[in-house]
Amino acid sequence: MNIGIFSKISTAAALLALFGFTWAGGPIEAHAQAAGDASKQLVLPNFSALAKQVQPGVVNIRTVKTIKGGGPVFRHFFGPFDPRRPTPPFGEGMPGNEQRQRSLGSGFIMDAEGFIITNNHVVEDADQIKVRLADEREFDARIIGRDSKTDLALIKIDAKDLFPLRLGDSDRLEVGSWVLAVGSPFGLEQTVTAGIVSAKGRFIGAGPYDDFIQTDASINPGNSGGPLLNMNGEVVGINTAIVAQGQGIGFAIPVNLARDIAAQLKDHGSVTRGWMGVGIQDLTPELAEYYGIKNQKGVLVTQVFPDNPADKAGIKPKDVIVAVDGKPVATGRELSAAVAGFPVGKEIPVKLIRDGKELSVKVRIAERKEAEPTASEPAADPTDLGIRAMDLTPEAARRFGIDESEKGALVAAVQPGSKAEQAGLRQADVIKEVNRTPVQTTAELRAQLGKAKTGDTLQLLVKRGSSGFIVVKLTK
Repeated sequence: MNIGIFSKISTAAALLALFGFTWAGGPIEAHAQAAGDASKQLVLPNFSALAKQVQPGVVNIRTVKTIKGGGPVFRHFFGPFDPRRPTPPFGEGMPGNEQRQRSLGSGFIMDAEGFIITNNHVVEDADQIKVRLADEREFDARIIGRDSKTDLALIKIDAKDLFPLRLGDSDRLEVGSWVLAVGSPFGLEQTVTAGIVSAKGRFIGAGPYDDFIQTDASINPGNSGGPLLNMNGEVVGINTAIVAQGQGIGFAIPVNLARDIAAQLKDHGSVTRGWMGVGIQDLTPELAEYYGIKNQKGVLVTQVFPDNPADKAGIKPKDVIVAVDGKPVATGRELSAAVAGFPVGKEIPVKLIRDGKELSVKVRIAERKEAEPTASEPAADPTDLGIRAMDLTPEAARRFGIDESEKGALVAAVQPGSKAEQAGLRQADVIKEVNRTPVQTTAELRAQLGKAKTGDTLQLLVKRGSSGFIVVKLTK
């Protein structure tokens, strides 16, 4: 009995010590003090105070869209990822096989003028946009500009006495930092969830400029466009995507990217991006060894487009770009994002390695046109078949469970309802040939598909996992 009582007392003492309590004059004071010091580092932030501070700047967005022909509603490429959609829509039958689709999303007030940042997919093709504030006032909103490549949009309401949220610095955000997500999941306005930053720089196949913040703060359909905030109440991200079957895996666009896009949308209604005019791919260890790149950092130039900035600067295929404007680049994504951010007309130094020797050239940045591909990232082909393809690098092969020795153009995603989907093409298929002409890169695939005319039949020789080779036939 005495032993049992002593055991219970000891256990209680240990627990009290762990949480910073002591027995007055007892022998565990020193341990309790140490535990108390450690516990100070584990104190949770005051989420209540933070929620009250930021909620007035978060808005609920309701849209109405007219869907013609009863076709697919969502036109986003996410592979296994959730299509970043707002709350699941409901339709109203209309004459002429049309439907009125209502959906919900979120956003936040950027400034006192009434500009609001949200996701492009929340307001895209909307016939009507209603914004509801935290104080229950409601306003009609108009679209100022949209950018589908980053899934960002800027809308505006005419209102006074607004509460803008402050924009933070997503570059300074650290993995493990506390964050708060506020929005309207499933239409439940002003919902607050908390979590941490799980990772940064995530590429999920959503677009050519993927650089997502991953968080375990609960994000659900309807959160799209709402803010991800740090513990100072500053916006560090825009909640955008979730993994369809995942729990605690959400993605937000870094606010540093959103800030630049929003500024361009506000000033011009559209986004202008820089362009060098090269096709690129990441270095494999073998390529790095072959080209004499000791640290395996750099981007291989696979193609130089004639009469474009890189061509005029003297860059050649098989050059390895290691830095632009004095900043090292290790991957195609880093290079694409860096070049896209340069103002048109700016002359930038580009450091490269050619035949084992380091060279520097100056490239005058041009404007990237919509038809121009974004090099090594998944890009829709110009034939509008609904294929998003990417070069089959070892990294991509591992991510999609494909043999690293495989050659061909990788299907990263297939647009729902597209010709490619209807013909039976699937994500992770490897396109080997188009009409019996071999293809090994997205550039070659794009070129072969581009040769076909409307109405022509295309036969794609495809390697599909353990199923082996199949032929997919479709009409352009």
